[in-house]
Amino acid sequence: MTAAVPKPHRETIFVEEAQILSHQAHDGEQYIMSVRAPQIAAFAQPGSFAHIRCDRELAMRRPLSIMRVERNTGRVDFLYKLFGKGTRLLSQRQPGETLSIMGPIGKGFSPSPQRPRTLLIGGGVGIPPMVFLADTLRGQGSYQPFVIMGSEVPFPFQARPSRFMVPGMPDGVIAAMPLMEDWGIPSRLASLQGYAGCFEGYVTDLARAWLNALNDEQRREVDIFSCGPHPMLEAVARLAREYQLPCQVSLEEFMACAVGGCAGCVVRVQEAGGVSMRRVCVDGPVFSAESVFPDAV
Repeated sequence: MTAAVPKPHRETIFVEEAQILSHQAHDGEQYIMSVRAPQIAAFAQPGSFAHIRCDRELAMRRPLSIMRVERNTGRVDFLYKLFGKGTRLLSQRQPGETLSIMGPIGKGFSPSPQRPRTLLIGGGVGIPPMVFLADTLRGQGSYQPFVIMGSEVPFPFQARPSRFMVPGMPDGVIAAMPLMEDWGIPSRLASLQGYAGCFEGYVTDLARAWLNALNDEQRREVDIFSCGPHPMLEAVARLAREYQLPCQVSLEEFMACAVGGCAGCVVRVQEAGGVSMRRVCVDGPVFSAESVFPDAV
């Protein structure tokens, strides 16, 4: 008989009736929702996501990246932007109501202790996994994360001047995420919208300025992690290849079942044996940048 192929995602995905604890609207049609989902909170890892039934009238769930968890209280936080009917219905749900949430799903990020200078790059709705990863890394003393976030709509927080000096930052680029400041993690913001204190350009330009300020020994300690729109991830992959640095990216795809059954979220992945089709939901959403962007130069 042929041995069964291990299914690492089995027995780690739960369906919970999660109570909404808070639901806050922010500029740019963005929302931060906190729910109580103890099993999901207990097993979630940076890069994993949840599949949420936005409303009883919609049978199809919507995937949302997990932004933060509090394992001791069972709280799970999501940041999302209105995109279609599902998220619009979700935005109308009130604290005290319950949602059917399936998760945590997917393979997350894998930092390496040999590369403690972690560069986290998040764009738009790709910001949540970077927040989760930064929160995880700060609990491990060897890592030195630096977080870059980009958005072309107002950030879902009130930026404040950073108290951390960061090498290579252009003059006046001082805007930071308050939560990162509270955690003792340096961060900088980028946008083309002229927001005060933000870098006027792409996140990859700001990342390049930081990398150029490091010496060769320091750059050999850098590991890159990113989530955001496809063009941004491709640009991050090019940046990583330019500096010969490892890079992991979290992909965003439309999903139906989100547990690997429908194969509706497959992407082409370059592997040692050739090109394969992999499911973003359970084979990812995190992949090596060179495997999903093999032609990025």
